[in-house]
Amino acid sequence: MSTLPLFPLGLVLFPDGPLPLRIFETRYLDMVKRCLKGGEPFGVVLIREGAEVGAEEPRIESVGTSAEITDFHQLKDGLLGLSCVGRRRFRIRERHRQTDGLHVAEVEWIEPEPVMAVPQRHVPLVELLKAVLPELGGPYAKMPARLDEAAWVGHRLAEIMPIPLTDKQVYLELSDPVERLDGIAELAPRAARA
Repeated sequence: MSTLPLFPLGLVLFPDGPLPLRIFETRYLDMVKRCLKGGEPFGVVLIREGAEVGAEEPRIESVGTSAEITDFHQLKDGLLGLSCVGRRRFRIRERHRQTDGLHVAEVEWIEPEPVMAVPQRHVPLVELLKAVLPELGGPYAKMPARLDEAAWVGHRLAEIMPIPLTDKQVYLELSDPVERLDGIAELAPRAARA
């Protein structure tokens, strides 16, 4: 078990996925300082109900992904900008809210997914990803592609496809890379029409 500060967001972060953030709340500025000083990650979890900001306690998912801060800079509006990358999946075992409003959790790390080749039947998904990634630009332009790994391909497709957040969360929680690709293959034609 490990202790992680949590950043509940209206998105699902996948392992190796990019996460640009704008930080303005004191509790998160303090969290970022501590993470940078100790070289520690923070946890990103999807908000099921509620909001990212405010006094209300958001309801969050129990599985999330740790985020490593890879760069920081001051934005034009004076706020702190972060570049982060998703690392390891975790399951929340216990959580509490500190007096400053920051959520902290005791988490259990989920085993990394096995490194598996993309099955032949899912080569069209690899071709789709190969075509789309350069168009996305930004953090995807510099991302080292691992188009031969089923987990990496499934994570990238799940994070960029226009599908409901609840579906993205299901794909995050799956530990079988091929099962994830099977599900995405069924959704891909519908997502392309959206």
